[in-house]
Amino acid sequence: MGKITDVRDGTHDSPKYVQEGHPFITSKNVSNGFINYDDVQYVTDADYEEINKRSKVDVHDILMGMIGTIGNLALIRKEPDFAIKNVALIKYTGDVDYQYLYQALQASCVTNQLSTGMDGGTQKFVSLKKIRELDIPFPDGWEQRKIGAYFSTLDHLITLHQQKITRLIKLKKAMLEKMFPKKGSVIPEFRLNGFANAWEQRKLNEVLSFLKDGTHGTHADDENGPLLLSAKNIKNGKIICDETDRRISEEEYEKIHTNFSLEVGDVLLTIVGSIGETAILKDCSSITFQRSVAFLRPNGTITSDFLYSEIQTQKFQNELDSRKSTSAQPGIYLGDLSKVPIVFTTNLDEQTKIGTYFSTLDHLITLHQRKLDMLKKLKSACLSEMFI
Repeated sequence: MGKITDVRDGTHDSPKYVQEGHPFITSKNVSNGFINYDDVQYVTDADYEEINKRSKVDVHDILMGMIGTIGNLALIRKEPDFAIKNVALIKYTGDVDYQYLYQALQASCVTNQLSTGMDGGTQKFVSLKKIRELDIPFPDGWEQRKIGAYFSTLDHLITLHQQKITRLIKLKKAMLEKMFPKKGSVIPEFRLNGFANAWEQRKLNEVLSFLKDGTHGTHADDENGPLLLSAKNIKNGKIICDETDRRISEEEYEKIHTNFSLEVGDVLLTIVGSIGETAILKDCSSITFQRSVAFLRPNGTITSDFLYSEIQTQKFQNELDSRKSTSAQPGIYLGDLSKVPIVFTTNLDEQTKIGTYFSTLDHLITLHQRKLDMLKKLKSACLSEMFI
């Protein structure tokens, strides 16, 4: 690396932060190819000029995290206006195509060198000397440009899908707040055409025919039996499981379900640890849950999709948060959960349309997430196959 680029680092000093000024970028602000300005600090014009005497960042330069999450990269695509600390500055000199070098630094032939070159105890770091000593494979200039352009196209597609997902998530969050009444109100801010009646408020248990949590028992593992899942398996509206999740015997499964059975359409809600995650049960065969998950079965007053959507509103989440126990592992008792107020339209047609709207948004988010995952896998495979 030291022979094909100019490798430096940022300031070693700790300038005084100000409310307004030039962003001060550290390793935590470098991720996924870009600068993340969340929680960034600012420095004065004087400190900015002083730092940039030896560490000025220019277009086509590459930044690399040196402390904490080591090896995170950012390619500088437009004229920057920041100063740096605790990041390596890999200057573009023209000896190697900058797009090619940016991709090569993500290939395992380089990341493995970084992993073995780390120092430190609790907080790992890599020295500037070891970054300069990284072995970088590269072909002639024409092939470099072709490889760099290929991966640049992949990165562009990945960024587009990530942006679409971000916009859809923001839209969903905004509409959840607009299509359900705010606290103290019984009329939503945004109403679908053809509906005007005020909504009603009840306690949660008044709109359910069934409210129970998962098993409290101790169950022996069985390699090939039904799944025994917990709150960690419910994330972003989905039940996520893989081969590492627990399985129990058919006998244990039957014992758990002696007096009840799960049904398609049951709304799942995490009530221990990570509280407030929810999903609708689409397939109840060979699956059950531990006590960290509650089962909510609507009694016909409301639909499953409507309840699932309302649980995700900030108002409902705040109600859950206010009922959490203060023990080492936070949790909600079923008795407290049953008293959570819920506001709903009694018009089942309106409920269905609201549920369908949010179901469609979830479907679009899932589609773009799948495309994003496919592109990331393609890039990972190509990084393995196209570099020595």
